[in-house]
Amino acid sequence: MANRFVLNETSYHGVGAINEIVPEIRRRGFRKAFVASDPDLIKFGVSKKVTDLLDEAGVPYTIYSNIQPNPTIENVQSGVKAFAEAGADVIIAIGGGSSMDTAKAIGIINTNPEFADVRSLEGVAPTKKPCTPIFAVPTTAGTAAEVTINYVITDVENKRKFVCVDVNDIPVVAFVDPTMMSTMPKGLTAATGMDALTHAIEGYITAGAWELSDMFHIKAIRLIAKSLRGAVNNEPADRETMALAQYIAGMGFSNVGLGVDHSMAHTLSAYYNMPHGKACATLLPTVMAYNAPCTGEKYRDIADAFGVEGAYTMPLEEARKAAVAAVKKLGEDVGIEMSLKNVVPMEDVDQLSADALRDACTPGNPRPVTVEDIKEMYLSLMK
Repeated sequence: MANRFVLNETSYHGVGAINEIVPEIRRRGFRKAFVASDPDLIKFGVSKKVTDLLDEAGVPYTIYSNIQPNPTIENVQSGVKAFAEAGADVIIAIGGGSSMDTAKAIGIINTNPEFADVRSLEGVAPTKKPCTPIFAVPTTAGTAAEVTINYVITDVENKRKFVCVDVNDIPVVAFVDPTMMSTMPKGLTAATGMDALTHAIEGYITAGAWELSDMFHIKAIRLIAKSLRGAVNNEPADRETMALAQYIAGMGFSNVGLGVDHSMAHTLSAYYNMPHGKACATLLPTVMAYNAPCTGEKYRDIADAFGVEGAYTMPLEEARKAAVAAVKKLGEDVGIEMSLKNVVPMEDVDQLSADALRDACTPGNPRPVTVEDIKEMYLSLMK
């Protein structure tokens, strides 16, 4: 069976990458932009770094900011209406996963209106046309939504998040500029950075992993292990490294899938509005320990990427434990509380576990998982 790999048509990386936005608009003949960005980024002037460039170049645009941290069906549907009213022909998504995911859904429905209910996009959506062209400008170093074929929408009515996988939604151009991430507070930097690490580790051990994806994932793990602590302390060089590392992780996992860590995290976010990155980080050591028996020699590589001495000479079981310990230590060092105590009520655990089992990421897990396995992992973090 052939392995497919889908990436952006074009991407720009490094300080000043956003300066290429207007030239790309001109080169592609776009006339008006629809800027999708969350309210806080607009309030604190982060989005203005991009809209100032549009103003200076005389490029007209409309701003859409009805976007929540966990974007909802309503956010998408009101965005589709706003896009139609704007008369734009390109979407500029500025933000983290929330802005990117909202933009992807808007763009897909604009060109595939038969999916206007949004829920029908869940899973591998059978859309026929590429979405409205998207320029993606990440402001967090974590989700890598600018290079993935995935997006996640929250169904508030049914208290669940659903994953959409569609090659037609990938942004045509990504502008990965660390200056857009420099105002991220420590907590957000830590959570999104650990989300990127979860992408890299789950992508490295997922059932669909192969040589090309492995190359991206182990590099991302190595860069994150080296730079996340410094990025949390706002070291410019580490900020730039994290911006690249999370993108590299996205290049991999977008094409091979994730695992049950993300399934369980999606459920926590849907029920308690828990930030996605924090949920992934909290679960990661526990899920890694569960998956360890079905990962071959790969935890040796992870341990080595974290600088564990003797990773390739110690017994395999010891190397696996060392990899889990190194990941947990990084999470603790950047301020992630590895606990769900006082977050998850006991009466919710059965339904949480059932919902996580049905999540689109679960089939990619390297170790078969049952609802009881998921329940045990949740409970272990609630003590």
